[in-house]
Amino acid sequence: MAAMAAVLRRPGGRFRWRMQVLAGGVRGAAREAAGQQYYDLLVIGGGSGGLACAKEAAQLGKKVAVVDYVEPSPRGTRWGLGGTCVNVGCIPKKLMHQAALLGGMIRDAPHYGWEVAQQVPHDWRKMAEAVQNHVKSLNWGHRVQLQDRKVKYFNIKASFVNEHMVCGVTKGGKETLLSAEHIVIATGGRPRYPTHIEGALEHGITSDDIFWLKESPGKTLVVGASYVALECAGFLTGLRLDTTVMMRSIPLRGFDQQMSSLVTEHMASHGTQFLRGCTPSRVRKLPDGQLQVTWKDLASGREDVGTFDTVLWAVGRVPETRSLNLEKAGVNTNPNSQKILVDAQEATSVPHIYAIGDAAEGRPELTPTAIMAGRLLAQRLCGQSSDLMDYDNVPTTVFTPLEYGCVGLSEEEAVARHGEEHVEVYHAYYKPLEFTVAERDASQCYIKMVCLREPPQLVLGLHFLGPNAGEVTQGFALGIKCGASYAQVMQTVGIHPTCAEEVAKLRISKRSGLDPTVTGC
Repeated sequence: MAAMAAVLRRPGGRFRWRMQVLAGGVRGAAREAAGQQYYDLLVIGGGSGGLACAKEAAQLGKKVAVVDYVEPSPRGTRWGLGGTCVNVGCIPKKLMHQAALLGGMIRDAPHYGWEVAQQVPHDWRKMAEAVQNHVKSLNWGHRVQLQDRKVKYFNIKASFVNEHMVCGVTKGGKETLLSAEHIVIATGGRPRYPTHIEGALEHGITSDDIFWLKESPGKTLVVGASYVALECAGFLTGLRLDTTVMMRSIPLRGFDQQMSSLVTEHMASHGTQFLRGCTPSRVRKLPDGQLQVTWKDLASGREDVGTFDTVLWAVGRVPETRSLNLEKAGVNTNPNSQKILVDAQEATSVPHIYAIGDAAEGRPELTPTAIMAGRLLAQRLCGQSSDLMDYDNVPTTVFTPLEYGCVGLSEEEAVARHGEEHVEVYHAYYKPLEFTVAERDASQCYIKMVCLREPPQLVLGLHFLGPNAGEVTQGFALGIKCGASYAQVMQTVGIHPTCAEEVAKLRISKRSGLDPTVTGC
């Protein structure tokens, strides 16, 4: 027995896990004999983070199950395995964004010698079908991957019975009991409906629905100023649909506000209409099927009315935690946000229950962070690593018509943390080469690098507004993650001619007061 213990004792806690599993195996056999199914790891939620965690643990030899169930949206939209990103988020959004960008390229084409009719019609139905078919192929791919890794998949709605057991209910009402040594909650979130607004639930849609519409949404009112709101409004405008954004306050709260203003300025100059400082109070369906929206101007108090074909709510998201019966397991949540409280290990108030992704308090609502957090958690549970997820300097991109990529601190955050006198901001307005021949306006193409003022001027944040912002930001994110200084960035040779090289040519500081407009090639 001592020899077995010596073999099992390994760095990183595998001894504890395996001894628990050995003991749990006996308990598990008894439970399964009593009609329960027992697993080393049970993951609740089949989105990006949950699937990554489950597949990693299974690959490391654990007996793993995933339970996932998609509650249809109020409009009845439903989808398959893969979570928000695959079905109603990143993937269909990026594809529709690309469809809109292609419309802009068609307008550029004659400048480059292509004889293209300028009134090329767009077929929403054809685009939507292609996007939806790709999403369905990803759903199937996830199912196959789970099967290949011997992860048991249950399409059931789960809730806790106690701290080691959940009860899953199928669409038909059949119950299944599952118990596990460790449980990971990765249920993500869903769009918030402003139910205090008359007609909001009955007549509005959200991002859960827009990508699955079979017919064009037509004239659309997007309510909200989040990245979801601006991305949807951006591609709808790009597809030549009459689109209005209604904003109560500032755009892209939590992002750098100078960059956010440039994003909306570009959208406004390219056809998106904005109702600023307004809130809707009522949505009514007219006899002809159009939606009449009443709103209030907060500054003047005046009411106004408009008619639209579609109203899209993009006013935030809520975590999918309310139906989990977390209190039966003793898992604590933030009473205001309903998100699950976690520590640096992703552990909840119950040591063997974890939460990752959008359902966890204080975590970025980003697919890649959930994926990495899930994989690292699985590796720790299996004793393969002690590495924790580092949530600092996480890069992201807002896929508005002119894309906005960022990593690190905003200018406001840097000043608040270090003081204005200790922060230096280098910036430039530049013109992408592709814009020149096509005579595109580049007024909002802008870069800024936020640095500490003291040498060697550690880079605190990078903000890039322009074409392919995600591709540009991803590369520089590595350098910033590794602690790059302004001096090191200036020693980096740019790739010519690219937009990314402008980052390595940021010589003018805001403090200098000099014109930051790039001249020459």
